[in-house]
Formats: sequence, C-alpha cells, structure tokens
Amino acid sequence: MYGNSGRKVIMIRRLSVSLLTIVAMVSGVNIVCQAQEQSLLTRHVREVTLNGQAQYVGQLPAAQSMSLDIVLTLRNQAELETFLQELYDPSSPSYRRFLTVQEFTARFGPSQEDYDAVVGFAKANGFTVVGGSRDGMDVRLEGSVATIETAFHVTMGVYQDPTENRTFYAPDREPTVDLPFQLWHISGLDNYSIPHPAILHRNLSVKSNAVKGSCPSSSYCGSDMRAAYYGGTALTGSGQTLGLLEFYGYDVADVNTYFTNARQTNRVPIDGISTDGTSLTCLYADGCDDTEQTIDITQAVSMAPGMTALHVYVGSTDTAILSSMSTHSPPDAQLSSSWTWRPPDPSTDDPYFEKFAAQGQSFFQAAGDSGKYTSSSEYVYPADDAYVTVVGGTDLQTSSAGGSWGSETAWAEGGGGYYTPGAIPIPSWQQFTGVITPTNKGSTTLRNSPDVAAEANFDFYVCADQTTCTANEYGGTSFAAPMWAGYLALVNQQAVANGNSTLGFINPTIYPLGLGSGYDTGFHDITSGSNGYPAVTGYDLATGWGSPNGTGLINELATIPATTPTPKRTPTPKRTPTPKRTPTPKRTPTPKRTP
Repeated sequence: MYGNSGRKVIMIRRLSVSLLTIVAMVSGVNIVCQAQEQSLLTRHVREVTLNGQAQYVGQLPAAQSMSLDIVLTLRNQAELETFLQELYDPSSPSYRRFLTVQEFTARFGPSQEDYDAVVGFAKANGFTVVGGSRDGMDVRLEGSVATIETAFHVTMGVYQDPTENRTFYAPDREPTVDLPFQLWHISGLDNYSIPHPAILHRNLSVKSNAVKGSCPSSSYCGSDMRAAYYGGTALTGSGQTLGLLEFYGYDVADVNTYFTNARQTNRVPIDGISTDGTSLTCLYADGCDDTEQTIDITQAVSMAPGMTALHVYVGSTDTAILSSMSTHSPPDAQLSSSWTWRPPDPSTDDPYFEKFAAQGQSFFQAAGDSGKYTSSSEYVYPADDAYVTVVGGTDLQTSSAGGSWGSETAWAEGGGGYYTPGAIPIPSWQQFTGVITPTNKGSTTLRNSPDVAAEANFDFYVCADQTTCTANEYGGTSFAAPMWAGYLALVNQQAVANGNSTLGFINPTIYPLGLGSGYDTGFHDITSGSNGYPAVTGYDLATGWGSPNGTGLINELATIPATTPTPKRTPTPKRTPTPKRTPTPKRTPTPKRTP
C-alpha cells in the first residue's frame, strides 16, 4: 500500500524510536547508578539507641507530619581552611577582606546543580519544600513519617530516655539518600536533645547576693555593665546590628517593662525573624517562658543602646537558625547564643561557624553554668567549637551604682575546660607558646574554653513572663554572652570610624593580644576564684583572658595592627582518632501498619 519508499520511511522512523528508547533506558540506568544510596558525612544515630540504653517503645505513627532541614556539603574545604588562615593573618594581603554572602556561596557553597538536585529529590519523594536557600546551604522540608522512612531508608522509632522521664523519637540507623553525591546533615530526625538556656535561678534559701547595682534592690541593670566594661558615652553601636539565637519567641511587653522599671528607654528596633515557621510569640499564658530571650535582648541593647537593629532569630532546629543568621542582608557583624544543645555529631554546625568567620561575623557562645567541664558534662555544645568565642562567668563588683569596674573574680558556676567526648582538636590560636601552661591546667591537644568572660553571678534585674520582675535571683553566662556581643558592636563602630573593617571572628586577634604588652590595657586579668579550674595570671579555664577593660580594649581592637612577628606555636597535635562506632543493631521488625 505504501510502496517501497513508504516502507523505508516507516522502518527508519521505527528504528529511530527504538534507538531513542534504548538511549533513554541507558540514561535511566546511568542516573540510577549515580544515585545509589549515599551515606551522609555526619552522624545521626544517638549512642543511647545504639547501645540499648534507650529502650525501644514502638514505631512513630506513619501519618505524623515532621519538619526537616537538609544541609548540603561545603565545596573546596581545604581551600576554605587556607582562606580562613589568611583572612585572620595581619601579614596577609587578604587580612579581614571578608566575603559577601554571595561570594561565599560562589567559592564554597553548594553548586546550583547540586542544590537543584536536592530540591528535586525532595519533591520526587513526596516532601513539601518550605524554605532554605543555596546561600544558606539548606533545604527545609515537611513530610510524613512514612515519607521520611522511604526517602532516607530508616525506621523512625520511639524510645524511652534513659535519664529523663520522657520519650523521644529517632531513626534506627544512619540515613542514606538516593543522590549522586553526599549530603552533610539532616536536622529534625530526632528530638533527643532539648535545647537548654544557660541561666540559673538562685536557691532562695541562700542569702541574696545584693550588689551595687542601679536597678531595684541594688541589682545590676544592663546599663551597669556598660558603665563597668565600657565606661564612656561616645560609642553606642551606631551603624551596627546584632543577632540573637533563640529557640523560642519572646514577649516584647517584658522588654518594655524591664526598661520602664529601670527608668530607661530602649531605642533599638527589635526585629523578630522566624527561621523555620516557629512562632515569634512566647506568652506566659500559653505556657511559654521567655526569661532567656528577654535577658539576651536587654543585655545586648543595654551595652550598645544606639544600634541600628537587634535581630532575634527564632527557630526549632540549630541549622535552620544558623542558616538564616548566615544569609541576612546585611549580615550581623556580632552574633550571640545563650543556648546549649547536643547534636548527634559535634561537627554538625561547623559549616555555618566557618561561614560566619569568612563573612566577618563573630559568634559569642555562653560557656554554660555547671562549673568545669568533665567527660560526663551535658549541654556544653557549641561552647567547644573552634570557630566560636566562648564567654565564661565572673563575679563583678562595681565602685558604685552605675559606677566603674571595681574588682572581679571567677564565678564558681561558670563553664570551662576541655570537653573530651567531642574531641575537638586545639585550634591554631591556642597553640601559641604561653597560652596553655601547667598553671592553668589546659589541654595541649583539645579545644580549651572559655576565651573571655563577664559578669554572671546572681545579681541581675530580670523581667519575664509578665509576672513579678525579680532582683538578684537569676545568673548565668547567658548574661555574659550578649554583653560581649554588644561590646563588640562598640568596637566595630570605632573600627569603621577609623576607616578600618569590622573585626569578624576575634579569637585569632585576642590570643596574640593576650600574650603581648597590651594585655593589661585591653583586659581585666582575673586571677582569683575558681570554677573547678583556678583563675590565674594570663589565660585560664575559668575566665579565659578576662573581661573587657573599657576603652583600652576598644582602641586596641579597632586599629588594624601592622605586620608583627607571629608568636611561636607549639607543634600541632595529631587529631584524636575517632573511636570505631558500635555496630548498628539489627532493625526491630517493623509491625504491619493498620490499614
């Protein structure tokens, strides 16, 4: 019917279709081969579930909805390490030439292709993508337990906490993903660790520690800290913004009550930022406690009362909060956290802490309030991380109400030391000869904390939860960390006025300063008291280098130093070998689900 020529055309068309089908099949095979199950670069399974200490209770309901945050891997890690060394080396032409958010992404963040692949993977597996960004290195998802189990090849179980009267959910094994490359971490797969604020309430049976403060009952106002540690009036943090990490929202009425009762006016705009849909509101009537959040806000703005804005980053997972803090435009040059938590892997948040340093953001972390660190210490993280500035606690006495610095000793409850379970190697700036000595009992192989310190005793004025304001009842390094962040806003204001850049991560600067002739000008060296480690001359594990010495430290930090000889370092220790993991136990047979 078609003739010879017609038959040839049909045959050619059929052959073309067959070839296309074969090509498609081969391409599909290649994609499947490339997308074999990939393990992640960080741990997710808790030790208590591996060793059986947490008793298996049952399976998490398949229809339960969960929120996750997938963190992608940094590129060019070795180059980033080199870049950070040069960025904080005064003799380098790259000194304090910080990257913008976009520049960091282009050099070290995930590629657009990889980011799009993760988004595609999430959608193909039935997740709803609700946030995240390539600049933030994360993709935030919502999905059912059944979806999570299928996508990440795990079973989500419910376990009895071995030390607390509660249950928690967690995966039974390390997640894997069907992608042609490895991911860094998935936050939200368990709720084993509940974030803790670094505050303490005084035992009311013990005599009050009333001091020479200018707030009610002689308690300290935040303005008293400004008077003691700065002592001037010219610098207010003008032009600077500061970011606070918070796991719950706040009630601005508590902030207003505080300043009203202190007979002061807050002029710093407070901007709440929900990083993952977490509510910005925390009301006592709803069972939410905003004591920590109010403390952080009032201490930060009291130290730097002329800042352009205070950003309060609120979220339910650490990576979601840190991601948002790393991408805000413009970035906050000073950040503060008064919360501690326990990720399943101590390197979970390293990409964000390194990103902060590369972008010129200094992150202050409360050291904790359980005395010196031991192998059994809980809720130390992230105060053992190498890229944060850890703030210890002191007991400060001023000359008068609203007066100057008088004397200072180490606070007995302040955290400090070195944390062996995390095995964080000692950073380069703690390897300078003279930092770690037999007198201060520091480690020559592990990260030592704190780096600096400030007032933390039970002598503050606090208003929270729209209940009665308290005096001389609360203390903690959670007061000290936002103080230091506010103080750095003063330093950065002066640095910019001098025509210099802001400081960025301050540890590589303050350690050589502590070993130099300008130490006594810049710091109050605290040499008495103990947190289990003695406060001694120079650096110690109770107060670090000490507290800020007024304009002396501001003047030293705000001036970019000329090229100076680098102090000798002790040999870099080898990293402590990571212990072999306990073999993953056999999976508990999954019960058949009810239709």
